[in-house]
Amino acid sequence: MSSIRDRVKQLVPAQVTDRVKDSLVDYAVRTSDRRPLPDFLIIGTKRGGTTSLWNYLIQHPLVPRLFPAWNTKSSHYFEENWHRGEAWYRSHFPTQRQRAALRRRHGGPVRVGEAAPLYMFHPLAAQRVAALLPSVRLIVLLRDPVERAYSHWKERRTHGIEPLDFVDALAAEQERTAGERERLIAEPESFSEPYDWYTYRARGRYLEHLEPWLDRFDRERILFLPSEDLYRDARGTYRRTLDFLGLPPHDLPDFKVYNDRRSAPLAPEVRAELTEYYRPHNEALRQRLGLDLDWPDRAP
Repeated sequence: MSSIRDRVKQLVPAQVTDRVKDSLVDYAVRTSDRRPLPDFLIIGTKRGGTTSLWNYLIQHPLVPRLFPAWNTKSSHYFEENWHRGEAWYRSHFPTQRQRAALRRRHGGPVRVGEAAPLYMFHPLAAQRVAALLPSVRLIVLLRDPVERAYSHWKERRTHGIEPLDFVDALAAEQERTAGERERLIAEPESFSEPYDWYTYRARGRYLEHLEPWLDRFDRERILFLPSEDLYRDARGTYRRTLDFLGLPPHDLPDFKVYNDRRSAPLAPEVRAELTEYYRPHNEALRQRLGLDLDWPDRAP
């Protein structure tokens, strides 16, 4: 009998928590007309430092977190949750009244946003964002695509999603993801886990994924940040981001690295193959953006 009571006690708090969560979500949706759309989006890249930069930004007193509090950095609206509609999306952001209270308290402009690294890569996200948020500011972190691909694989491996070693996963990528991009376009309310999980090589072809954004947004609305700058000088990159968003300076006591994954170095032969593969893509990116990206695969 006592064991049954114990099990009931364990279940009740979870049930209460679920009811509270449902109530908060319902409240947020019902008040969505009082919740302005976001001012900025961090749209990529995956494994490029988006989580770290987001966590630095929400420590600024004029950058509120998403609502409700258990949301981490993204609603995933423009890729996974598009079918839920605009009211649902607005429900994640603070009300006009909350924004006004922050302005009065801290004497500056409020900037609300989210960070979703799949946005840059999703074939429909750019047009969706442009239609709903034509004046939004976009932040793009660009990491050495060789290191990005390896880090992406390590994350999937750690989460128990990737059974293959890195070389085999690269070899299987085309077959695993065949037709998924086309399906996302043909079925706008669908979502593809393979397209998110197993696109190790494809995601590093940055320019082809950025072109839809460059076609729809003025360049001054997009901040491109080499991830390596964030790793080497987090404080300076943070200050540059605040300036781009029109926020007053705000120093942080430290710049903790989030989601870092240490491991054995990438095998030289695999690094050489990927470096050669990305060379023309990286050169086209540099030419298009006019950025001096600090990656080791510069054309001679």
